[in-house]
Amino acid sequence: MAGLDKNTPSPQSITLHQQSRVLEIGFSDGREFKIPFELMRVYSPSAEVQGHGKGQEVLQTGKREVGVVALEPVGNYAVQPTFSDGHSSGIFSWDYLYFLGSKQADLWAEYLERLQAAGVERDAPMPDKGGHDCGSH
Repeated sequence: MAGLDKNTPSPQSITLHQQSRVLEIGFSDGREFKIPFELMRVYSPSAEVQGHGKGQEVLQTGKREVGVVALEPVGNYAVQPTFSDGHSSGIFSWDYLYFLGSKQADLWAEYLERLQAAGVERDAPMPDKGGHDCGSH
């Protein structure tokens, strides 16, 4: 899991903005990021989204309007959001949030390319899982 790089700046403030659907996070190096909930959901570090290895990622769609209904601390290294679509298995370490914030433009471009390559729209509903049950969700 991405998470425990001792060189990653630590968060100094975390604010959920429900109306604009962004997580605002300020780090000890002075950088501040506004990370859209949709980006967090699409790039959730959970096995449900990332799969169990390279090439097993599950393309997320229909997440433009997703909200964060809860944000729980995980030790001193991460937070675990519960999204309005029920997804709650992703643990977002400080370095992963820093990565999402600092690479937003690249990650959005990559996401849009993946959607186009798959021939699906950003707002398309997620397909049925088809009974996938790996026990890690």
